[in-house]
Amino acid sequence: MFTSVDDVSARLAETGYLASPAVATTVFLAARLGKPLLVEGPAGVGKTELAKAVAEVAGARLVRLQCYEGVDEARALYEWNHAKQLLRISAGRGESWDETRDDIFSEEFLLPRPLLTAIRGEEPTVLLIDETDKADVEMEGLLLEVLSDFQVTVPELGTVTATRRPFVVLTSNAGRELSEALRRRCLFLHIGFPEEELERRIVRLKVPDLDETLATSVVRVVGALRAMDLRKLPSVAETIDWARTLLALGADTLDETVVRDTLGVLLKHQDDVLKAAAKLDLDAV
Repeated sequence: MFTSVDDVSARLAETGYLASPAVATTVFLAARLGKPLLVEGPAGVGKTELAKAVAEVAGARLVRLQCYEGVDEARALYEWNHAKQLLRISAGRGESWDETRDDIFSEEFLLPRPLLTAIRGEEPTVLLIDETDKADVEMEGLLLEVLSDFQVTVPELGTVTATRRPFVVLTSNAGRELSEALRRRCLFLHIGFPEEELERRIVRLKVPDLDETLATSVVRVVGALRAMDLRKLPSVAETIDWARTLLALGADTLDETVVRDTLGVLLKHQDDVLKAAAKLDLDAV
């Protein structure tokens, strides 16, 4: 997939994803070693976008499993098309049960979900298991089987083994601690808030019409907000949204009025907005 760490950086940049050396190195190793990549960090720092960028540069299909509380095997792996099975049973009233059973539990009635879809894929595939920490602990048992052997057992059809292993990315916002067994099967990457220079480059890339001086000011103000004790610190995604907001408003500079009126783009809780309005000193940034 990649020839070197520099190749990762260059090709991801072509998609608009500016990777730090640590990100590029870990992605290269995950591809070279064939290991799943567990990416942890705050929301909005580019974890999901990394998987999308890898799929784009590799010319691979992106298969996404969005995790949430209560997601189960039927949503993650496969389920049977029960409505179609009932129609088939009704149409075959003169058949024995053995004949009917062999038919309704065949490929025609199988509904593959993301995990099975990725394992059975013969083309290059990136499997994104997004927000893994939101799934129940029981879900990790299923992931362990998939990530250990890249195979899935469908009792009625047998074991399905990947002929071409997908590149797997698991993301986590660290809402709960993932099991050590799951972590052992993955390479680990933490993506935090970027350094000021990298974030400025990201803003300039994503909002090219924004003046460079204003882009620098935007990044510095966001950095000052992140240094405060807030309920939710502004992410890179919110920095980009703020830059686009300022561009839409036609703002040439950051003054107290503009910042106060647009803090809701960066901060998502009223107590954070009030705290930032009281403490933020534009002259100091």
